[in-house]
Amino acid sequence: MVPILICSAVALAIILERFWTLRRKAVIPPELGEQVMTWARTRKLDPKHIEALRQTSPLGELLAAALLVRHRSRDIIKERVEDTGRHVVHQLERFLNTLGTIALISPLLGLLGTVFGMISMFFAVMVSGVGDPLKMAGGIGEALVCTASGLCVAIPAYFFHRYFRGRVNDLVIDMEKQVIALTDELSMASEAAPARVAG
Repeated sequence: MVPILICSAVALAIILERFWTLRRKAVIPPELGEQVMTWARTRKLDPKHIEALRQTSPLGELLAAALLVRHRSRDIIKERVEDTGRHVVHQLERFLNTLGTIALISPLLGLLGTVFGMISMFFAVMVSGVGDPLKMAGGIGEALVCTASGLCVAIPAYFFHRYFRGRVNDLVIDMEKQVIALTDELSMASEAAPARVAG
């Protein structure tokens, strides 16, 4: 039961932390994408702006990565954003593997506790005989509590593991849309600049 209780406490801590960290307004602050697009159009892109943007949120980190190489080709911008994106997704998925592991091992820990309980009960029967059937039934019931406890930890842990995976995927798709819009804006700006010079 002790390992199951530890798993339960760790799972609860991860679930609460992920709920706080994966809030939409924390990952994708409202109006941030439009604000950065305005900066790109008006050329208000000094290094301090970009560094402050990088610190704001995961979306800000991706947009800042694109802005740092805004004068390069679209392929280089895309490559930089993809490199940064892998790091951002890793941060968004932080602790989810642990939560998945807890969902996997909790029933096994419960089953292991039940098996140990049954073994000790049968050893007691070998030493003192069958004795009172009510005591045997009570011992079996106590052993099965481990299995029930393991399942009670595993089911919510598995549910929230799947839920947070889906939430991360939704957030990543929304961030990709904002980054693509910014990349298009930067590409149009870089194409317009030579045209103005030629004119």
